[in-house]
Amino acid sequence: MPLTETRPKPMLKAANKTILEHNLEAVKSFVDEIILVVGYKKEMIIDAFGDEYKGINLSYIEQKEQKGTGHALLQAKDMLLKDISEKNRKVIVLNGDCIYSGKDIERCIVYNYAILGAEVKNPENYGVLEHENYDEKEGVSVLKNINEKPKKAISNLINAGLYVLDEGIFDILSGITPSLRGEIELTDAIVKLAKTEDVKCVTSIDYWLTLTFPWDLLEANEFLLKKMETTINNKEIHKESKHNLGIVERYATLKDAVFIDKGTLVKNGAYIEGPVMIGKNCVIGPNCYIRPYTTIGDNCKIGNAVEVKNSIIGDKTHVGHLSYVGDSVLGNNVNFGAGTKVANLRHDNTNVFSMIKGKLVDSGRRKLGTICGENVHTGINTSIYPGRKLFANTITKPGEVVEKDKI
Repeated sequence: MPLTETRPKPMLKAANKTILEHNLEAVKSFVDEIILVVGYKKEMIIDAFGDEYKGINLSYIEQKEQKGTGHALLQAKDMLLKDISEKNRKVIVLNGDCIYSGKDIERCIVYNYAILGAEVKNPENYGVLEHENYDEKEGVSVLKNINEKPKKAISNLINAGLYVLDEGIFDILSGITPSLRGEIELTDAIVKLAKTEDVKCVTSIDYWLTLTFPWDLLEANEFLLKKMETTINNKEIHKESKHNLGIVERYATLKDAVFIDKGTLVKNGAYIEGPVMIGKNCVIGPNCYIRPYTTIGDNCKIGNAVEVKNSIIGDKTHVGHLSYVGDSVLGNNVNFGAGTKVANLRHDNTNVFSMIKGKLVDSGRRKLGTICGENVHTGINTSIYPGRKLFANTITKPGEVVEKDKI
C-alpha cells in the first residue's frame, strides 16, 4: 500500500515491466503452459495478458478466499493433475510477489523436487531453511525443515518461494492442518514431503528480488536497470536526431545507458544520466535533470527545471516545473504541481521509517522519498516529508507540508 490500493501486486512495475511479466519471461524457456491463480482485482491481470504469452498458453483459476499458499495451489489441482499425469511433467510453483532469475529456475528443474533458497541479511523475517550435505560447488543441499520467522535464525538462507514438484504434493496438501492464522501453508506440505523424498535446496546464485514493501520496488528497479544496455547512440546526441525509438533534440545530453521508447521527445537542455529507462510518448524537459536508476512510464511529462533521481514514475504522470522527486515511487496518473518538493533524507542522517499497519517500520534506507498511489494531485509548492505515503486520489493544497501519510 498505497500502490496495491488500485492494482494487484504482480501488476506493479520495475524497469517498466510488471512483476508478472518479469516472471513470465523467466519461465517461458522451460514451460509449455502457465496457470495463474488470481484473486484480488483479477480482471486487471486477465485483461493485460489474455490467453497466451509469447506463444505459451495462459490459464486462470480464481482463488475466491485467501486461505494460504497451499490453498492457492489446490485451486489448480484438477488442471494440473490432468496435465502432469498425461504428459509425465513436473510443475514449477512461483510466488507472485518476487522476481526470479531464469538461470536459477533452470538449476532447480533438473531435480525431481527442489526449493529455491536465497541468502539475506535479515533471515528472521522469512522462512529459514534447515539443510544438510551442502555441495559448495553446485550450491545445492538437502532440505530438512523450514522455520517460519524464527526469533533466532540458524542461517541466512531463506525460502525464496519457488518449488519444483509433482502430483504427489496434492495428496500431502489434502492432509495439511490449517495454521494458526487459518491458512493451508504450502511450506508445511514441503516439509512433510522432505521427510520421505530428497528435496534439493538450490541456493540462488543469480538473483532473487523480493517485493514486500513499496520501497522494495526501488531496489528491484535499480538492479534491473544496471543490467540494461545503452540503446541510444551517444555519439549522435550533439545534433537533433530521430532514433528507431524516441527523438532527442540537438542540445539534450544523454550519458551512459539510456533507453528511450517510441514517440518520446527529449527536449533541449535535458541532461539524462543513465541507467535510465523512459517509456512511450513522453515529453522530457526542457532543462531537466534525470539522474541514475530512474524509470519513467508511458505518456509522462517531466517539466522544465525538474530533477528526478532514483525513482519510479508511473504511466500518465506529470511532474510540473521546478519540482524535485528523489528515491520515490509515483503511481499512474499522478500530477505534481509546480514546485512540489520531496524530502528524501532526515536531518539526523538515519534510516527513514514509514507507518505500516499502525507501526513505524524501518525501511532500511537512508534515503527514501514518497510513495504515491494513483491519481494523487499536489498543489503548487507542496513539500513532502521523507517516507510519507499519499494514498490514491488524495489532493494537497498549495504550499501544504505533508508531515503524515495522507489517506
